[in-house]
Order: sequence, then structure tokens, then C-alpha cells
Amino acid sequence: MRRLAAFDVETTGVDPTSDRIVTAAVSLVGGGRRSESYSWIVDPGVEIPAGATAVHGITTEQARAEGVETAEAVHEITALLADQLLHGVPVIAFNARFDLTCLDREARRHGIVPLIDRVGADRMLVIDPFVIDKQYDRFRRGKRTLGAVCEHYRVRLDDAHNANADALAAARVAWRLAQSIAELRETELTLLHAQQIGWAAEQAASLEAYFREQGRFEQIERDWPVVPLLSEVAAAAAAEQQPLAA
Repeated sequence: MRRLAAFDVETTGVDPTSDRIVTAAVSLVGGGRRSESYSWIVDPGVEIPAGATAVHGITTEQARAEGVETAEAVHEITALLADQLLHGVPVIAFNARFDLTCLDREARRHGIVPLIDRVGADRMLVIDPFVIDKQYDRFRRGKRTLGAVCEHYRVRLDDAHNANADALAAARVAWRLAQSIAELRETELTLLHAQQIGWAAEQAASLEAYFREQGRFEQIERDWPVVPLLSEVAAAAAAEQQPLAA
């Protein structure tokens, strides 16, 4: 097993472009070296909604008492991931579009050079078990949450919604997928990254089409692994052009 940098964040909500990081973890595993785990509790500078606390367990009071400032945490996380990517170590993130976009927006919010700008788009090397699982087992019924995917592939998830536990579980699922699918195991990682860009876009389009059949008209984000700022501008412009209901 090669060296992997597993990454996860827990946040104040479900919108990666506006919600804030509350906890984060990076676990460096594999490659014949000892594992290294880094974790952060972050004071997001805003109230943590009760619904978010119910998921990850961190209250506003705890974050203020124990958390570091967002800028400090984001600088450390971004620098650590950039160092790994520049040494050819892929980042493993389950539903990477969410975690990496959230990190990107926090960096921009606090005047920190974002990950993609530090390493360049051509050095981004991301493995997303969420996208890969949907590509290779697209007709499986049921949820595709990390917990459900771990259960399907018989991967241990010790403490769901703990950032460190979720990061490690994502790495384990990635390893299990590679062991189970010869084609995946034999694909060079830069090619796999490029393939996932296309797969994620196709999956988003498919979900959007399904929603249309159900009378729902949400626009599903197609960009992966980081939603560019331009997509937010375009989405806002499209929303403004939607006719008001009679």
C-alpha cells in the first residue's frame, strides 16, 4: 500500500461554499512507514447550529474554549496537504468535492493561499471513494454515505463523524476498492484523478435528470474535486434569472 493522505472535515452545515470548519483531520498512512495523525478543533467564529452539533458533537462553547482560530488551522492543513501532494502522495477524501471546497473557501476567506493555487491544478491528486464506488457499482440500491459504504465493503468505522475516524475509514474504503477492482488497481493515479473529474460530472448530471423526473429543479454541482468560484457566480446569476412563481 502506497502512502496516502486521508482528509476529512466536519462543519457548521452542508454548504461547502459558506459553512465553516469545526473539526478537521489529516492521517498519513501506508507506504511502509508509521502512520501520522493530525487533528484540529476549530473555533469557526460563528454559532454552531444545534443540527450540526448533533452530527459531530462539538458545541459553540466547546469550539470557543478548545478550538484554534480558523486561519491558523486552515494554514496548517493546507500546508500539510500541499507538501504531501508535491511529494506525489494522493489525498483521500470521501465526497472530496465537499471537504476540499470547504477548505478552499476557508483559505480564501482568511487570506491564505488555497491548496489548488499552492500546488497547481496539474499536481492535484485526489482519490474519492464516493465517486469511485458510484462509478463501479452504479446500480446498487441504498444510501451512499460513508457509513453505508463502509458497511457494504466491510470496512471498520470506529466513530462516525469524528473527522479522524472518517478520514481513516475513507482510506480503508479506497484500499478495499483497489483490492476488489483489478482495473482500478492497475490505473495510474494521475489518470484516475482525471477519470474522476468526468465521472463526478456524469453522476451529477444523472442525479439532476432524476430530480427533474420527480419535479425537482435543483442544479447539481458538476465540478470536482474543488468547486471553482466561477461556479458560484454562475449559479447565483442563474437563480436571479429564474422567473418568479405565479
